[in-house]
Amino acid sequence: MTTRPTAPQDSRFDPVPSAVTGERRRLTDLAYRMLGSVAEAEDVVQETYARWYAMSPRQREAVLSPGGWLTKVAGRICLDVLRSARVRRERYVGAWIPEPLPARTEWSASAADDTAADPADRVTLDESVGMAFLVVLETMTPAERVAFVLHDVFRYPFAEVAAIVGRTPAACRQLASSARRRVEAARAPLSPTAQRARVVREFKLAWEAMDIDALVGLLDADATAVGDGGGVVTALPHPIEGARRIARFLAGRRPDRLVLHERTVNGQPGLVACLDGAVVSVYAFDIRDGRIRRIWAVLNPEKLRPWQTA
Repeated sequence: MTTRPTAPQDSRFDPVPSAVTGERRRLTDLAYRMLGSVAEAEDVVQETYARWYAMSPRQREAVLSPGGWLTKVAGRICLDVLRSARVRRERYVGAWIPEPLPARTEWSASAADDTAADPADRVTLDESVGMAFLVVLETMTPAERVAFVLHDVFRYPFAEVAAIVGRTPAACRQLASSARRRVEAARAPLSPTAQRARVVREFKLAWEAMDIDALVGLLDADATAVGDGGGVVTALPHPIEGARRIARFLAGRRPDRLVLHERTVNGQPGLVACLDGAVVSVYAFDIRDGRIRRIWAVLNPEKLRPWQTA
């Protein structure tokens, strides 16, 4: 996707500058959830604004709802990116995990207080940025993902979703329903935040002590660990399954100079590993009933850029 610098937002040329510039955060919210990539989300927003300022002042003035126009354009760009991403990710080395978000970029959608939306079952916005949720989104077709995120997360009516996806409202309703079934099939009640933070802290201490038995005690018997190095750095070539196998792997590969920090990762308790002051990996966890069910380890440096200044 090519991007151009956003034109200066000068009120002499833009009849509704605040209505346009005020949409940036919401557009980034939306694009990240659709794409699972911070860099791609930022590119989408940049391209959306470039297209806005590529119009003449008269064309921009004729737009009745700048926010609606920007959303439609951003949604269509995301759909195109997702279609091309499916091909790129087939060539990706190892597992592809969505880019983790540091606490300073935990975005929340401004549409959250829209109570007039369709009363279909929805996920909460906090959950929609969680790693477990984003991983489920990766199993959807591009059209399913866009329709679901727009309707179930951001609460856009299907008539508006249809204009973005290029299908009928009825077809978009079916897409969102199919996506919702996938989410529901993978969903389990989250443990309380305090409990999740305690489990992550105990996991950190056990890993630092290379205490295999303690690690096993914190992991679900059928736990899975997945690593994403993108072929740039060494990572797990395949998921590791089983508590004891994961514990042995972690205990046998911790460098002496690796420093673990408790951090918020995608809105939930996680860990960040630093080597000589630089972030080298970020760990997100799926914790249910006081046990770790899944570990997602992101080691690809391209996906860790936001963490180097977090």
